[in-house]
Amino acid sequence: MKSNPFQRFLLGIVLFCCVASFSQTTQKNQQFNRPFYQATFLETEPVVDGEIRNEALWESVPLAPDLIQIKPSFGAPVSEKTEIRVAYSNTTFYVAVVCYDKEPDKIVVSDSRRDADLNDEDSFLFIIDTYNDQQNGFLFGTNAQGMEYDAQINNEGKGNNNANRQQGGVIGGTNLNWDATWSVKTQLGDYGWSAEFAIPLRSLRFASGEAKTWGLNFQRNISKNTEIAYWTSLPLGFDLKRLALAGKLTGLNLKNPGNLKLIPYALVQGINDQSISPSEQELDAEVGMDVKYSITPSLTLDLTYNTDFAQVEVDDEQVNLDRFNLFFPEKRAFFLENAGQFSVGSPGEVDLFFSRRIGLGQDGSIVPIIGGARVSGKVGQTNVGLLSMFTEDVASAGITENNFSVARVNHNFGNSRSSLGGIFVNRQGLAGLDEDFNRVYAIDGKWGIGNKAEVNGFFAKSITPSINGQDHAFKLLANYEWDGWNLNAGYTEVAPGFNPEVGFLQRSAFKKPELLIFKAHRVNGNGSFLEMRPHLSYRGYWNFDNEQVTGFLHVDNHWVWRSGFEIHTGINFTQERVFAPFNISNVTVPIGEYKNEELQFVLITNPNNAFSVSTRTFIGGYFNGMRYSNSGTANFRVGNKFVSSLTMSHNDIQLETGNTTALVGGLRLAYSFTPRIFLQSLIQRNNVSEITSVNARFGWLQSANTGLFVVFNIVRDDNPLDFLDNQTLTIKYTHRFDVLK
Repeated sequence: MKSNPFQRFLLGIVLFCCVASFSQTTQKNQQFNRPFYQATFLETEPVVDGEIRNEALWESVPLAPDLIQIKPSFGAPVSEKTEIRVAYSNTTFYVAVVCYDKEPDKIVVSDSRRDADLNDEDSFLFIIDTYNDQQNGFLFGTNAQGMEYDAQINNEGKGNNNANRQQGGVIGGTNLNWDATWSVKTQLGDYGWSAEFAIPLRSLRFASGEAKTWGLNFQRNISKNTEIAYWTSLPLGFDLKRLALAGKLTGLNLKNPGNLKLIPYALVQGINDQSISPSEQELDAEVGMDVKYSITPSLTLDLTYNTDFAQVEVDDEQVNLDRFNLFFPEKRAFFLENAGQFSVGSPGEVDLFFSRRIGLGQDGSIVPIIGGARVSGKVGQTNVGLLSMFTEDVASAGITENNFSVARVNHNFGNSRSSLGGIFVNRQGLAGLDEDFNRVYAIDGKWGIGNKAEVNGFFAKSITPSINGQDHAFKLLANYEWDGWNLNAGYTEVAPGFNPEVGFLQRSAFKKPELLIFKAHRVNGNGSFLEMRPHLSYRGYWNFDNEQVTGFLHVDNHWVWRSGFEIHTGINFTQERVFAPFNISNVTVPIGEYKNEELQFVLITNPNNAFSVSTRTFIGGYFNGMRYSNSGTANFRVGNKFVSSLTMSHNDIQLETGNTTALVGGLRLAYSFTPRIFLQSLIQRNNVSEITSVNARFGWLQSANTGLFVVFNIVRDDNPLDFLDNQTLTIKYTHRFDVLK
């Protein structure tokens, strides 16, 4: 009897509904208490120098209530005194903090690069929900060295759950590539350290008017204790981005700030191609411009001409060990700003709009972008996004001129964590062919059930001239999350004819039920052991003949110590059915049905230490043989200037049809002269494609993503028949002119 893909999904939905119903009953008697703080209006602008304690202006501003630990001592007051003040003027939003420390010699500063991770050092962060919609906001942070960290938050930070910095904003969630114009100054002393943030209101998006309220929360990280404390006491399992539980900042009287920025660039690029004899040199020069104009404080127009992304970091090397598409994240800042606003689908699996399709070919080659425009922001409580981009033809690759257009509307219902929206995505060939187009329509929504549960999903349809029928896709996912519990039940379906040409599909033509049962349990007492997280997850893929293609059952437990040390011990039960032979490197996987088990082991050491490692190991059956897989990253830093990481992925695959070994390595090195002057490099080697690459970047930032960039790239293939051996040197300078202030 064939398995029915709906069975596990329906079981999960029943379980979810029972839990959500119980949650709503108990929640009526347990209202969540949020702290409130009234902002102080400043007639005089403070001097932003990091001096807080002896500054008369700041002494006149009331203190915010104390912080509460979530780790290691859940619910206890923060272990070190922390004084926070918030104020604003007609032009600027200010936050001042004094982080007292009884042992200032133990303050850790691990990385001074902009947007580096702040969770492995002494740091302070805050989030503001400027529309008070409990879903979207802006996140700012710094460490004792005064580095700048900012991010745009959509959907309470829920995205593709990938830790890669550049990937965070690809499909919603946390967009680290949103870089605003602002400043922070810090001071270190025998008392600890202090920080003074000054954020121009024109760098934010908000609704102007009298007596406005914003969502607000603060976070302090204390490295010596691996301690995390928040202003709003959050349930176990949540972080600062849980805006529905944030405190409130009241008493804001906001005016419309002027905001018109011109951002021109000039670029010189030299290419030395040694794959041909004699070698060929080429020298190019380019100019272009971006324009940013605030139509209202909450609605922004972006224009771009002759767009170039030469300063962007190269892709991480990947090896395909399966039959399905690899995901390479978007890294170009223009497309990542407000990326979450255009995100609809199932992150990393079914993305209806994936901006990497614009300006990049299927093989990663560059397709010149002529220019385009984007309008994004809010009208009342409705998010709106319009994007239109034009690309040139590339005759050698068979690519014609195209227009890519996206229209997105999403309405947030007040005080409910609920929303309803739609999206239209269009690719239109400009070569005069009537049948050269692709279109996708979709509706999506989220129903927030109190603070603990939600149901979300989408329904989409594509239109392609050569495809008739079975061109739909949809997903429904129910989630309960509270006090360490995380319960999910969902179902996704992608029909054989669904074809989002400006999107991403990990695999096509499938029906997928999924289920997750996860519980984080915090251990009482003062011992070294902190927490365990037993969990079980399942996902299965069926084709449209109701034949199971993939099954994956994961049973695991995370063991966490107060020091930050973790081990994960799991077992995976897998099922794969191969309908047509395919190759892994030079080994063929034949037709057949394969059921296997594999052990999984993860080790993570304390990231607050100067040297730390994380490793992941799989040992077990793989198709008709065995796989021994080891991957990991070793991080090493010297002071707060130099950081490095060595990443290795080694897969030894032994099948009945042959053996293969896939080895991918990457070495990242970074030295920060100041938080705005840095030198970075990425050296990679892939033994399957036989490619060695070097990417080195020097940056001298004026502010955000503007300034001087010098980029040197080497790409070499050991196989001379692939004709890939070149060096590229690029010098790019971009400057921002604030026309309206």
